[in-house]
Amino acid sequence: MKEETSRKAETAGAGEKTRIEFSDPRHFRDLLGQHDEHLKIVQRSLGVKLHVRGSTIEIEGDSVEVELAAKVLKQLHGLLEKGYPVYGSDVDYAIRILSGDGRASLQDIFLDTIYISSHKRTITPKSVAQKAYIDAIRRYDIVFGIGPAGTGKTYLAMAMAVAELMKNNYVRIILTRPAVEAGEKLGFLPGDLAEKVNPYLRPLYDALHDMVDFDRARKLVERGTIEVAPLAFMRGRTLNDSFVILDEAQNTTPEQMKMFLTRLGYGSKAVITGDVTQIDLPAGKPSGLKEAWRILKGVEGIRFVTFTERDVARHRLVQEIITAYERDERNAAPDERGPASGPSR
Repeated sequence: MKEETSRKAETAGAGEKTRIEFSDPRHFRDLLGQHDEHLKIVQRSLGVKLHVRGSTIEIEGDSVEVELAAKVLKQLHGLLEKGYPVYGSDVDYAIRILSGDGRASLQDIFLDTIYISSHKRTITPKSVAQKAYIDAIRRYDIVFGIGPAGTGKTYLAMAMAVAELMKNNYVRIILTRPAVEAGEKLGFLPGDLAEKVNPYLRPLYDALHDMVDFDRARKLVERGTIEVAPLAFMRGRTLNDSFVILDEAQNTTPEQMKMFLTRLGYGSKAVITGDVTQIDLPAGKPSGLKEAWRILKGVEGIRFVTFTERDVARHRLVQEIITAYERDERNAAPDERGPASGPSR
């Protein structure tokens, strides 16, 4: 791979051109994407012009964006050389990662395979924060993942849990979340207790079925190897040799959070996820997640990992939506704002 850089004066200001030559035709085609889809993403995201001549890509535009585009293309090519299949979403993630940290290595992040799902899809981190998160889960027994929806907090924790179960490092997986939603109480919902709580646990089942085929997941649940239950069912128990995930933790009360954290037994690991900007508890009721963040921040052996809109692993517009809402909240008058969203990051 060769790179040549030249500058030219323009009436509107100074522009830069960089040429990158790629030697492997097959990897070069994959880098371009179907109908040059990957190049179009780079152009649209960074505002540069890309010209393909043979096995060479010429990048033209603002010097900073040209440098970033070159870095993105070269690192994506490096992934292809390692056998990693690059998709359009990966190009988006690469741009986000390298625009936030120019020293980041896409290979260190994308090639860190967590689990291969039942659909033969490889699950890997897609951002610097996600990589830090899974590294923390490997290293610490209690990990908090805090940030907006779509950042992969629960999904990656589930993938780690399933992978560890398959390696026989844990006897069981316990997935739990508080049965709390805005304006609803379990007593007013139809059906028996199982029918009442099932809608609250559905997102956990959805993630589970994305990693383990339906029949196998059903057998694991029937045998109790994987348990999906509301948080209230954890009271009075000691959870040994278990990988425990508490989802939607912002909707726990301080008492519930303390109860959950003190259930952890020998040989167990707990991952707690939540978004402190999406609390559905009654007005004036403090969030157990925010309290835990404040109280346990400096405790050795407990790790807090925070995510931002840059880590959103959904449709690219989701990141724009989160950013727009956060901007509107910052611009709102003080009396229009809700309670503080938690400790500063």
